[in-house]
Amino acid sequence: MDSDEGAGAVEGSAGRQLIIFEGDSIREPCEGMEFDSEEAAKIFYDEYARRVGFVMRVMSCRRSERDGRILARRLGCNKEGYCVSIRGKFGPVRKPRPSTREGCKAMIHVKFDKSGKWVITKFVKEHNHPLVVAPREARQTMDEKDKKIQELTVELRNKKRLCALYQEQLTTFMKVVEVHSDHLSKKVQNVINNLKEFESIEKELSRNR
Repeated sequence: MDSDEGAGAVEGSAGRQLIIFEGDSIREPCEGMEFDSEEAAKIFYDEYARRVGFVMRVMSCRRSERDGRILARRLGCNKEGYCVSIRGKFGPVRKPRPSTREGCKAMIHVKFDKSGKWVITKFVKEHNHPLVVAPREARQTMDEKDKKIQELTVELRNKKRLCALYQEQLTTFMKVVEVHSDHLSKKVQNVINNLKEFESIEKELSRNR
């Protein structure tokens, strides 16, 4: 996308600029909108959220069963869903606090396409709560829980790759051991055959004495 004069933009992961607003108008997400990466889609929706007046929440994703890659992601409002009270046998286990969840349905769904782009396949615009435009410094793009989830996701992905590497090395080692074992077995069998042949010759000589 080319940037027009006076248009606000944020930088995409591949260096391309994603136009968020032009003049006083805000560019809305729409189905079919493409991004170079999942991160570029997050940047776009986060900036859109800031301009409109809500906080983005990184929500559920769908992964490849083969290699664990993220294939689709939902990005929504931080007031999505409802807080569930955690109670023990004898009442609340912690002091209740005001809930920030209001069951808001606003979201976008982005999916990795066979073209190599990330494409918006669903956009829900309406919020069920007032929108408040705050200065950029006064808000966080993601709460601490979302950041922790992202950190753990990256760590898990690295552990899976390391595990796959170890498994590959173990398989190669087992193949080498199998080849050597087979070779050793043949040598042992040759020795046994030679001993049997020697015993046979020795018995034949004994009978002829």
